[in-house]
Amino acid sequence: MTTVVLQNLTRRFGDVVAVDRLNLEIESGEMVAFLGPSGCGKTTTLRMITGLLAPSQGDVLFDGRSILGIPTEKRGAVMVFQKHLLFPTMNVAQNVGFGLRMQGVDKREIDRRVSEMLERVHLPGFEQRRAHELSGGQQQRVALARALIVEPKVLLLDEPLANLDANLRLEMRALIRMIQQELSITSIFVTHDQEEAVMLADRVALMFNGQVQQFDRPQAFYDRPQSMEVAQFFRNNNFLRGIRKGDQVETRLGILRIDPDTVAQPDGPVLATVRPEEIVLAPAADQDENRVRVTIQSSVYMGTYSQVLLDVDGQTWQARGPADLRIAPGEQITVQLPRQHLWLLPG
Repeated sequence: MTTVVLQNLTRRFGDVVAVDRLNLEIESGEMVAFLGPSGCGKTTTLRMITGLLAPSQGDVLFDGRSILGIPTEKRGAVMVFQKHLLFPTMNVAQNVGFGLRMQGVDKREIDRRVSEMLERVHLPGFEQRRAHELSGGQQQRVALARALIVEPKVLLLDEPLANLDANLRLEMRALIRMIQQELSITSIFVTHDQEEAVMLADRVALMFNGQVQQFDRPQAFYDRPQSMEVAQFFRNNNFLRGIRKGDQVETRLGILRIDPDTVAQPDGPVLATVRPEEIVLAPAADQDENRVRVTIQSSVYMGTYSQVLLDVDGQTWQARGPADLRIAPGEQITVQLPRQHLWLLPG
């Protein structure tokens, strides 16, 4: 198992700074997601780790040793790309065993390890098939097996599931996570999909404009975002300005009670936020704390829930209700913002 440390890692393309002084420490055996919108620098960072791009400055360390002077093929890091890049003239067994042949491993040993690896990726008996005879999901499994069979120190995945349909993505996510945990291999993957990052990663590095905005456990991005931009990226646009005074926040809508042990902002100007799924649309009569009068803008049936837009002091908030919710646009209702789910951001 290998620790990966990025120290002031920077990459410029002319006047454009694609990655800007990135500092991260990835623990041995950990799976980390580089998450962010297109152009934020996540794939550029991955390519600097594997050696496909040289950093403009900074360093990449495996187990405390710089790997910048080591050729790509000798770093011990392998990458699985968005496109599977299988050799069309080779069958599955030859594709999977390619790296071992380049290492001069005995044919009998290659055959044994190829068979074991195909079992691991749920493709037993596929040795003689060609790439064009495989589905997209099967091709990506072969690419994963080809990367893992050489027993790399670090596994890098560059949006490997982007070209698969929804059901195959779910299946491959589960497979990748299962294998990564079985092998305890340090892994880094790039994605722009929040759901994918949350399902697969032990920790997520959310990147904007070449910089990490928050590096945290997945749940923290929902419950404890460090900025408005982070909250918005995770689909929370519910914000209310106020002034914190001890265990309460004074707002235009009245006093909101908060849990002072769970919020980090000091007294003074703040932004109060609550996630859409935590807003109580029909509070019980005895739930009189943090009740706010709002106007319904719309309610859309989404299958397992209703997506509701609320007018809150002239702002549009999102909420979730039961699938059979019956409310009409223009209707005024009272909602509750539970104190245990209120989070404060810098004002």
